[in-house]
Amino acid sequence: MNVTSIIESLNDAQRQAVTAPSQAMLVLAGAGSGKTRVLVHRIAWQIQVEGVEAHSILAVTFTNKAAKEMRVRIETLLKVPTHSLWIGTFHGIAHRLLRRHAKQAKLPETFQVMDSGDQLRVIKRLLNTLNLDDSKWPPRELQWFINAQKDEGIRARHMLESPDLHHRQMLTIYRAYEELCDRSGLVDFAELLLRGHELLRDNQDVLDFYQQRFRQVHVDEFQDTNTIQYAWLRLLTDGKDNLFVVGDDDQSIYGWRGAKIENIYSFQKHYPNHQVIKLEQNYRSTGTILKAANQIISNNSGRMGKELWTDAGEGDPCSLYAAFNEQDEAYFVVERIRSWVNEGGLRSDAAILYRSNAQSRQFEEKLMATATPYRVYGGLRFFDRAEIKNALAYLRLIANRNDDASFERVINTPTRGIGAKAIDDIRIIARDQSLSLWASAIVLINQRTMSARATNALIGFLELIKGLATQADGLELYEKVKLVVEKSGLTELYQKEKMEKGEEKVENLEELVNAARLFDFDQENEEGMGELDMFLTHAALESGDSQADDFEDCVQLMTIHSAKGLEFKLVFLVGMEENLFPSQQSVDDVSRLEEERRLCYVGMTRAMQQLYLSYAESRRLYGRESYPRPSRFLREIPSELIQEVRMRATVSRPVTAIQPKPAYLKTTGTYKLGQSVSHVKFGEGVVLQIEGSGAQERVQINFKQVGVKWLMLAFAKLDVL
Repeated sequence: MNVTSIIESLNDAQRQAVTAPSQAMLVLAGAGSGKTRVLVHRIAWQIQVEGVEAHSILAVTFTNKAAKEMRVRIETLLKVPTHSLWIGTFHGIAHRLLRRHAKQAKLPETFQVMDSGDQLRVIKRLLNTLNLDDSKWPPRELQWFINAQKDEGIRARHMLESPDLHHRQMLTIYRAYEELCDRSGLVDFAELLLRGHELLRDNQDVLDFYQQRFRQVHVDEFQDTNTIQYAWLRLLTDGKDNLFVVGDDDQSIYGWRGAKIENIYSFQKHYPNHQVIKLEQNYRSTGTILKAANQIISNNSGRMGKELWTDAGEGDPCSLYAAFNEQDEAYFVVERIRSWVNEGGLRSDAAILYRSNAQSRQFEEKLMATATPYRVYGGLRFFDRAEIKNALAYLRLIANRNDDASFERVINTPTRGIGAKAIDDIRIIARDQSLSLWASAIVLINQRTMSARATNALIGFLELIKGLATQADGLELYEKVKLVVEKSGLTELYQKEKMEKGEEKVENLEELVNAARLFDFDQENEEGMGELDMFLTHAALESGDSQADDFEDCVQLMTIHSAKGLEFKLVFLVGMEENLFPSQQSVDDVSRLEEERRLCYVGMTRAMQQLYLSYAESRRLYGRESYPRPSRFLREIPSELIQEVRMRATVSRPVTAIQPKPAYLKTTGTYKLGQSVSHVKFGEGVVLQIEGSGAQERVQINFKQVGVKWLMLAFAKLDVL
């Protein structure tokens, strides 16, 4: 039998994993080491060489895209279709089992699967049925609570009554939710996994059938499995030692959504006859990048341990840029990308990776200012995010009561008891009498046709807007935005979402305040427009069609979490500061800090050729000014692997000696860097950067009172102190 096509392209460790005798096996696959190749070639080997029938193989992964790619590559390798091969996501395989065995799973044959949005709507209807105020019992928090219990295999009946009133009510809602779903034949995503596990656990004949059918079980991204997924796998392979898993404990970065890194360690206990094979040869990054990443991750305790290496050469040192502030950081990154493109590189080969979504705004602004196409991967641009649009809608309504689109957006956001019927009545009056929705709401109140509760809620909303407008009068722009963000109830709304998404939304709202503080009215002003109107126009212009299309050559912006599994020739890992990366919530928690370090490792190993690391000596983020210390992760990189760069020069300096950058002087006509100046409106400040010449010369100044601003020297009216 000719097996050349299966093994000829593999290195020694990959070949060992692919051709190993059938047994429980953990393939510890480092970043860029070819883990998907090993899975594909392992399955092909079992079918072609070991004679395992395709329908006796189960392969599970986490995304439909990955499952489809795996199937296509297997069929290409074997040159035959493999329709009977079970390849899919955990949810997809569980759904397939439940459809086949609905009766044993105690489900109607016509059960309906709910996506996340459907589930949220069901929870909202349930709260209404239970006469519970969804401002006190946020639907998203309940959704998170219910799914978290199911991910751990916990039904409402398994939970003990608690003396805590809040917990008791949560349990009551969970119990009512289960009853509603059972009665209606509804199954959410978490239920697919839990019910699939219970199907096998409680029906021995079904379990026996699938244990005998699936002679080989393969799992991709094993480090991302949660409690119920691993329990499901253990049932299928109990006593068989036929579980082949590929994962990397150093890339476990989803603990916040239920992934259990402990599953990799438990595997060795539950399958005592297992074999471990390490894939350490990297086919993505340069030797220098790998050495830097290896040094950082080596500071985590309890790892299984591996050392990535490559035979592709050392490459350039990792570049470190110490920015004056977040604007300087964004300017530097965008200028380096423009240089990359001018030298023949593709924009799509460049990625800007950040820890927090709120960081994207500065880079978006600089990219748009230079007409550089970009795309926010796996997310929305800053001004397109729902929480930002909500805050801007309040601001627009304050500025213009006749803004119907803004009125509709926030009349019941946060929910305040104004139902769909009342809103429909407002629309009808507006249509019939040619009125704005604001004026129609007043008419509806005067008609006294609504319930007292709905009437009071509508009056309360109108009074809220009028009160915000009164309080905002005379305030600075950023103070107006801060007032709206806090008093509208938006901050409180998202704080109640006990998930990372809720925290992220609050951070974005705080960054909106920061955007208003840094908004350069003098530069943007058009005759006859006030500062708030100009800011709202600025936000509208930065939204809409400015994001590049999928097919366009454009710079990629994304969180480090979103970057997992991707690779780019040029990577900028930005915001490398204490309390940002690692995050403030993780610095006092060993397990969370280690996950942050794994996240840094993932970010660094996305880079193929060039890796830039940057931090700011001062940063205004989430509406607060700070003077952070460089991230501890930078200090964990050996100095010989790092080269510090400046905007127009490169210097070598040990990273262990990172100090605040001195204000080096550069004479340009009247002003020089580090010089103290005064502005008639903004007060005293220090010159940070100067660029351009003649009428286009502009200066960046850090003002004590209002932060950093760019000013055109021709109009700035600065005095040297």
